[in-house]
Amino acid sequence: MVKGRLSSWPAPPLEWIGHTDGINCLSYSPNGRHIISGSDDMTIRIWDAETGVISGEPLEGHTGEVWSVAYSPDGRYIVSGSVDKTIRVWNAETGAVVGTPLEGHNSGVTSVAYSPDGRYIISGSNDNTIRTWDAETGAAVGIPLEGHGSIVASVACSPDGRHIISGSHDTTIRIWDTETGAAVSKPLEGHSQSVASVTYSPDGRHIISGSNDNTVRIWDADTGAAVGKPLEGHSGAVRSVAYSPDGRHIISGSDDSTIRIWDAETGAAVGEPLEGCRKYRNGGFNGL
Repeated sequence: MVKGRLSSWPAPPLEWIGHTDGINCLSYSPNGRHIISGSDDMTIRIWDAETGVISGEPLEGHTGEVWSVAYSPDGRYIVSGSVDKTIRVWNAETGAVVGTPLEGHNSGVTSVAYSPDGRYIISGSNDNTIRTWDAETGAAVGIPLEGHGSIVASVACSPDGRHIISGSHDTTIRIWDTETGAAVSKPLEGHSQSVASVTYSPDGRHIISGSNDNTVRIWDADTGAAVGKPLEGHSGAVRSVAYSPDGRHIISGSDDSTIRIWDAETGAAVGEPLEGCRKYRNGGFNGL
C-alpha cells in the first residue's frame, strides 16, 4: 500500500512456508521491507516483504506460543509477547535477544506495542492488566493498569503518545493516561462480546475495535462516543482491525476467513470481501 490507495496493493504470495505451527500475529517493519510473524511453534520469523523469503534464523527463546509481535518505531527492535508470561526484545537486524525477558505479568501476554517515540513498551495480558516498560532498560514503569474484568486482548498507543487503549474480553474498551496511568473517561461500551482488537486512526481522532460479536465499531477518541452504526458484514469473530496510512479506509480480518475493507468516513463496505485465508483453530490466518 502506498499512501493508503487500495489500487496500489501488491499481490503477495498465497503461502509463505517456514513456521511449523499456527501463526498468531504479523507486523510490517516501519520501512515496509520486512514482515515479522509470531507462531504457536514458539518462534518469531522475519520475512522479506516483497519476495516472501525468510531472513535469517528463527528468533528462539520463548517457551510458549508467541501471541503478539511489533517493531519499534525506528525499526531497530522487535518486541514479542508470549503465553510464557514474558516479553522479549530482539535486535531486528541480527535476531539476537536484547537484555533479559520482561517479567511481571502472571499470565500469558496477549498484546504488545511500542509508544510512538519508542521509549516505552506496552503489554496486555490474560491477567486482566496492562503494563508499561522502559524500552531501554526493561524496567517496569509505574504500577499495572487495572480495571478490566477479564483478559486484555489488545493494546495500542495514541499517535501523540498521550493515551493507551485496551480492548478486553469484558466487552469494553478503556482509555488510559500514559503519564499517570489513570483511566480517562468511562469504559467504551457497545460490543456484546469480547473485544479482540483495538487501534487508533492515524490522526488520533478515532478508535476502532473488532469483536467476537462479528462487528467493527468506530469511537470518538476524545469523548468515547460511538461514531455511526457498527460495521456489519463478517459472519465470524473479528480478530484484527487496522487503518490505512491515510486514514481513509479500515480493514478487518475475521474467523469467517475473509478480510473486509470499509470506508472510514461512511462505514460502507468497499468492494467484495477478500477471500483465500485458511483459519487455524486459534483464529490465525495462513496467508497475508
